[in-house]
Amino acid sequence: MSGQNDRLNWVDSAKGISIILVVMMYSVFNVGQDAEGVGLLHYVIGFATPFRMPEFFLISGLFLDQVLMRTWRAYADRRILHYFYFYALWAVIHLVLKVGIMSGAPGEAATDLLWAIVEPYGVLWFIYLLAAFSAVTKLAHDVKAPRWAVWAFGAAFQMAHIQTGSYLVDQFCAYFVYFYSGYVFAPLIFRLVDKALGHKALALIGLGIYAIVNFALVFSPGFAVLPNEIQLGYAGLPGVRLALAIAGSLALCVTAALLSGFKATAWLRWLGERSIVVYLVFVLPMSFARIGLAKLGLIHDVTLSSFLVIVISISVSVGLYLLVQKTGRGKFLFERPAWAHIPGTKGSRSYIPAGVPAE
Repeated sequence: MSGQNDRLNWVDSAKGISIILVVMMYSVFNVGQDAEGVGLLHYVIGFATPFRMPEFFLISGLFLDQVLMRTWRAYADRRILHYFYFYALWAVIHLVLKVGIMSGAPGEAATDLLWAIVEPYGVLWFIYLLAAFSAVTKLAHDVKAPRWAVWAFGAAFQMAHIQTGSYLVDQFCAYFVYFYSGYVFAPLIFRLVDKALGHKALALIGLGIYAIVNFALVFSPGFAVLPNEIQLGYAGLPGVRLALAIAGSLALCVTAALLSGFKATAWLRWLGERSIVVYLVFVLPMSFARIGLAKLGLIHDVTLSSFLVIVISISVSVGLYLLVQKTGRGKFLFERPAWAHIPGTKGSRSYIPAGVPAE
C-alpha cells in the first residue's frame, strides 16, 4: 500500500471517530434532556468536549492546499457550492419532517427555512461553516494575507469567546482557527503522524500523557455535567481550551493512524469515508429513536438509551445510503447532480475534460 493511501486511511479513520463523537454528543444530550438525568456517556462527552468539533474542522482543512490555487469558479464549485447544496437540501428535509410534519407547524417550517439562509439551521451548522471557512480562506490566500496573521486573528477570536447573538458569527469565531490550522499546519501534522507510526511506543506514551492532562483540566473545579450541557473546569479557560483542542485533535489523528494498522478497524475507515452522509441524516432517526424509547419506557435509563440511540442513528443513516446506492434512486441526497454544479466545472453538463476537443 502506498504512503498516500496510508495517509488517506488514517484521515478517514479520524473522520470515523469524529462522526461517532458528534452523534454521541447529540444523542446523549437529547436523551438526557428527555429523561432529565445524566448517564455514563455524559462523562465520555465531557472528556472529548475540548477536541470533538475542533478535530472535525481541522481534518476538513488538511487537503485545502491542493485546491486553493484553482480559479474561483472551480474552487467555489468544489469547496463552497458543494457544501451549500447539501446544507440547503437537508435543511429543507429536516424542517419539513421535524417541524412541518412531526410538530404539525408548516408555517413555522417555512419561516425557519427562510431564516436558515442567514443563520445555520440545527446540526447542519457544521456544513454551512465548512463553506464559509473555505470562502474566507480562499479570499485570504488570494489577497496574500500572511498565514500567521490570519491564524493569530482566528486564535484571538476563539479565545475572546465572542457572543453577538448571531449563531453564524459566534460559531465562525469559535471554530475558524481549527479549520485554518488544518490548512496551514498540514505538513507538520502529516509529519507528526508519520513519526508516531515509526515510534509507536513513544506515541502511546504521548497519548497517555495527553489523556491525563486533558482529564485533569476537564474534570477540575468548575466542571459540571447537566442533562444537555457540559461545563468544563479549567479546560474552559481562554487559551487553555484552544491549546487542549489543538493537542486533542493531534492526539486523535495519531490514535486514528495507530488504529488504521488493524484490519479490525476497517469499518471505522469505511464510516469515515461517509461521515458527511451520517452527519446529514442522523438527527432524523435519532428523533424517531427517542420517541420509540420513550413509548417503551426505556428513556429513563440514560446510558442504555443513549447507546441505543447512537447505534440506531448511525445504522439508519448508513442503511439509507446503502439503499440509495443499491437502487440508484435518490442519489441526489448524497451526490450533487449535474445541474447543481457551476457551468463549465467538473461534474456540470457543460464540462469538457482537458484534452477533449469541444464539438
